[in-house]
Amino acid sequence: MAEDQADGPLRADQTLGEIGLWQFAPYLMNRIMGRYNANLQAALRAQSLTTAKMRTLAVLAVVPGLTINELSVYAVTEQSTMSRTLEAMEKAGLIRRQARDTDARVREIYLTEMGRAEFDAVWPTMHARYEEMFAGIDDAERAAFVGTLQKVLRNVRLHDL
Repeated sequence: MAEDQADGPLRADQTLGEIGLWQFAPYLMNRIMGRYNANLQAALRAQSLTTAKMRTLAVLAVVPGLTINELSVYAVTEQSTMSRTLEAMEKAGLIRRQARDTDARVREIYLTEMGRAEFDAVWPTMHARYEEMFAGIDDAERAAFVGTLQKVLRNVRLHDL
């Protein structure tokens, strides 16, 4: 596969063909996350987890008490998929829903002890795949990359939380 490269700085009037896939950040980000998720699939299947369940566990382990809409954004999952995922996770005893103190119509979602244990069991695999992504990249490069991704996320979050 040819790793095409654009000549000089990118211009607003360039076509994708002129830029090239290997210089087009959205393509690279999708490829990276596609491979990361594919590499996790075997471990997830062994624990009867889907990507949506894994993302839900991970997000709730760090940010408990989200609504379904918020959780869908954080877990990068369609709301309809998130609804089905949460139903299955609740039946399995991995999450619980609780009425918000300030508005009983709003349901907040939390991990149960079993859900926390499930996340703790999958985290070593998630972390190992994460470290594999950054093999050969020093701490300064990693920090700069993550900082750049955070700026990009702020730029595209027009309709998010």
